[in-house]
Amino acid sequence: MRKVLQVSNLGKIHGNGCPRCVASTGPDVGSNICPHCQSVVANAAISFDLHAGEILGIMGESGSGKSTIVKMLFFDEDPSLGEAIFYDNGHQWNLFSLNAAQQRRLRNHRFGIVYQNPHLGLNFNFSAGGNIAERLLMSDLTHYGQIRERARDLLTRTEVGSERMDESPKKFSGGMQQRVQIAKALSTSPPVLFLDEVTTGLDLSVQARILDLILEIQQELGTAMIAVTHDLGVIRLLADRTIVMKNGRIIEAGLTDQILEDPQHAYTQQLVASAL
Repeated sequence: MRKVLQVSNLGKIHGNGCPRCVASTGPDVGSNICPHCQSVVANAAISFDLHAGEILGIMGESGSGKSTIVKMLFFDEDPSLGEAIFYDNGHQWNLFSLNAAQQRRLRNHRFGIVYQNPHLGLNFNFSAGGNIAERLLMSDLTHYGQIRERARDLLTRTEVGSERMDESPKKFSGGMQQRVQIAKALSTSPPVLFLDEVTTGLDLSVQARILDLILEIQQELGTAMIAVTHDLGVIRLLADRTIVMKNGRIIEAGLTDQILEDPQHAYTQQLVASAL
């Protein structure tokens, strides 16, 4: 399969950091806090590839560092270590070597994100359609009629209902807000979509409809996705391959079926057993 993203030795350290941070933290010592300088090693030595049309799951408990990976790749946070290469129509972009304008362009045109908290992904002062229009305007589409038609199509596609496109997301349920986020993220047809705990806090029936929608979109558009979650049910349904994280490190990686049916690491075994 065609590679769209290559992440190598990615890391994030909160604090001043010291030469012993990485070696003194991680699953082997059961902590991501450096005992020498008290910096927090959110991630270290994170390496993986993402291919066109696949969903890569990143699984781990709260504080494992999984969401930090997505935040760095979407330019919400700056990395402390490593690099990421985005392969896009014959171009190779070294994400963390780009200037701010280049990063904004990729973020607005070629990447999409759906956050756990809709307040991070939506402007609640705008209508549902206005949120989509805001992203489309950043992608150089300026014709009002075309923007409105695109917003209507996307909201219909994500089962929000075009009759509600002029309402504020404040009036929507949590599940509906996530649908608007998905519609907004997809508005520029990005080849890469990041999903950060998108079903957390939603009722089970709403979760199921959101996950079905994500799978439909992935199969229809061939969008490559990274799905961050602590929920093994989400991983089982969505992910082709899965990375398991603990204390900021990858402790196991492979095909999802293999990891869930025959986990090798004791921590993964514990996670799988707890979900049975």
